[in-house]
Amino acid sequence: MSLLRSLLHGLWMLVTVIPWGIWMVLSSLWASGEAMYWKAERWLSWQIDGLRILCGVQVRVTGMENLPQGKTSPAILLVKHQSTLETFLIPTLMPHPLAYVFKRELIYIPFFGWAIGRMDMIHIDRSQRTQAFNKVVEQGKRLLAQGVWVIMFPEGTRIPRGKVGTYKTGGTRLAIATGAPVIPIAVASAKVWPRKAFVKHPGICDVSIGKPIPSEGRTPEGLMQEVQEWIESEMRRLDPEAYAHEEKKQVAEA
Repeated sequence: MSLLRSLLHGLWMLVTVIPWGIWMVLSSLWASGEAMYWKAERWLSWQIDGLRILCGVQVRVTGMENLPQGKTSPAILLVKHQSTLETFLIPTLMPHPLAYVFKRELIYIPFFGWAIGRMDMIHIDRSQRTQAFNKVVEQGKRLLAQGVWVIMFPEGTRIPRGKVGTYKTGGTRLAIATGAPVIPIAVASAKVWPRKAFVKHPGICDVSIGKPIPSEGRTPEGLMQEVQEWIESEMRRLDPEAYAHEEKKQVAEA
């Protein structure tokens, strides 16, 4: 049953992304950056609705009160990355436009990549690390000044359920360079949409938004360590089953 429902959702994404991608490319000829963003958010909302209706995936969010208030309040979102789900989901939850930092290769994906390539986001060439980070800082400052929040996945890639990736300091370096606070977000998405998987499973995707952490006077490493500790502790609370192996290991070692 999960396979059939996932096939229907895949078909839904396919039949909607083609006209949406074309519309985004055409709209970029006259629409503003913020207008383009909300056009994209609408398509993402369709996909989240499709997950709920077709695949039985529910979303439960806590901590919305922790988000900064005010149109010009800056923020850098640092999000746990297990699945494609949070890539689609987070923009549908946020009251501000978001700018993803993503690898340039994505803009060559037909329709979807063409659309995001027309948006005011930060696409980088990972092979040029110094130049790539300079671009992140330059564009990040401009976007934050415009009331756009920057979103990054500090682990860099999707991590299997119950595992911890290497938390890179790009997001905290940007926060320190711009003076923006960081907001840690834990997302237990692999329960319903596993890493690099096509089949989705009915269930609840829990999202927990932490309190803003000021970046002033911090080191990138120390700030990221605090982000990691909060996210990983919260992941164990949201999805204890995924981390049961840790408890078994601790009992065995004792």
